[in-house]
Amino acid sequence: MAKKPLLEFTDKGIYCAKGKFYIDPWKPVDDAVITHAHADHAYPGNKHYLAQHFSREVLLYRLGDIQLQTVAYGEKVIKNGVEISLHPAGHVIGSAQIRVEHLGEVWVVSGDYKVEDDGVSTPFEPVRCHHFISECTFGMPVYKWKPQAQVFDDINNWWCNNLQNGVATVLVGYSLGKAQRILQNLDLSLGKVYTHGVIENTNEALRRNGILLNPTERITPDTNKEDARKGIIIAPPSSVGTTWMRKFMPYSFGYCSGWMAIRGAKRRRAADRGFVLSDHADWDGLINAISATDCESVYLTHGYTATFARYLNEGGYDAHEVHTLYGDDEEVDGAAAGVSLADDTPPQPSPEERELEEPSQVLFFKEGLGEASVNTEGEDMS
Repeated sequence: MAKKPLLEFTDKGIYCAKGKFYIDPWKPVDDAVITHAHADHAYPGNKHYLAQHFSREVLLYRLGDIQLQTVAYGEKVIKNGVEISLHPAGHVIGSAQIRVEHLGEVWVVSGDYKVEDDGVSTPFEPVRCHHFISECTFGMPVYKWKPQAQVFDDINNWWCNNLQNGVATVLVGYSLGKAQRILQNLDLSLGKVYTHGVIENTNEALRRNGILLNPTERITPDTNKEDARKGIIIAPPSSVGTTWMRKFMPYSFGYCSGWMAIRGAKRRRAADRGFVLSDHADWDGLINAISATDCESVYLTHGYTATFARYLNEGGYDAHEVHTLYGDDEEVDGAAAGVSLADDTPPQPSPEERELEEPSQVLFFKEGLGEASVNTEGEDMS
């Protein structure tokens, strides 16, 4: 009889039966270990939460009065004989990879991650393991990021040109992660930073957690519009096309996202400028991160899973796609703050990308069972 794996894929999420806890469950459970505070990984309704310390105040802001335990990176917690530790994922402030060990068997759940040091989040650290559960949001060879310094040179030059032309500057990025990364890398000699309330609420939660952020000014009904137009305005995706944004006209509107690398994405979002800036690993980053774990098996939870699983299997890994409810941060981040994101879903793949995304073996959850079924047709069997 085959040995039961330490972690299983169930209808509630990733489950450790020996430890009696779930990792990033999407249905209410008694004991949840959370990789980071984005809404597709930190759901409400769990009885107990464990997360990295820097996520504490954001989780309380988003989820309310929850029973929350936080730990430092590398600190060990034992649950029913299973050892858990959290390690930097580099995705957003407080994001963590979850290392789980029992009787020498080691799994790592990465959540979301990027390998470039953004100067805000604790930088990604590879963790050796036997089995690695990975995202692959940008798991296609077309996605290769420029160094962050180059992107912010472009952003700061754009802001400077707008000031010279008497045009307001509005830069869009999701409220947890992207907004703080933008804030910390702007050239503040050019002017002040003004923020939408959703973003400033998140900034305030992070500051309560001891995170040092550059100064910002919340935009309120009393804010002098002309003063704001002389600075730079950081806004969430939900503000695009609203009366809130239109009151700063004339403005130049820029959008920060990895999706800006896709042909037509900037046009679809009606942006004047698209800046390719992602808080996820690109194609090379994914490959390097997985290689550094020295793992035997890889489970891909969301993104271009078919393409990336095929590449890994051809390279000698035992790689599988897993059907989960994890998704794109920009699609779900605003939902946690009670705003509509109807206009911020990821762009659809081009015909060339669809051609690469042929159906392959996908693990789907069996209702009520702690195991997954294999589907070779790409149809949900749950």
